[in-house]
Amino acid sequence: MTPKTKNIINWVLTVIIALLFISSAAGKIMGDANTLKMAESFGISAAAFKTIGIIEVIAALLFIFPRTGVLGAFILIAFMGGAIATHIEHNQPFVPQLIISAFLWIVTIIRFPELLERITGKRV
Repeated sequence: MTPKTKNIINWVLTVIIALLFISSAAGKIMGDANTLKMAESFGISAAAFKTIGIIEVIAALLFIFPRTGVLGAFILIAFMGGAIATHIEHNQPFVPQLIISAFLWIVTIIRFPELLERITGKRV
């Protein structure tokens, strides 16, 4: 695979992740009725859910830029861990969040192969 092709794939995957999280955050920030209903079922106030949405947008923007991409990825991964835990705690399906989290990890490792070296201790 050529470097240009790898670069295009990296950016396409990055944009998919960013759009996924930004669209999720938009419902939280704008106070979508379904989103607020879900937040209420979790015991989260509308103001707190709006704050979560703002954090989600900031993390997605950090993820987009290569210089801050790893920080953004780790914030988004932690965010998904919280989403999974919240869904498990309230006996709701958590598989979609688990899939998104796995996809996020895969994209992060593809974008930043040095992380795989740090995690496994082996040269890639």
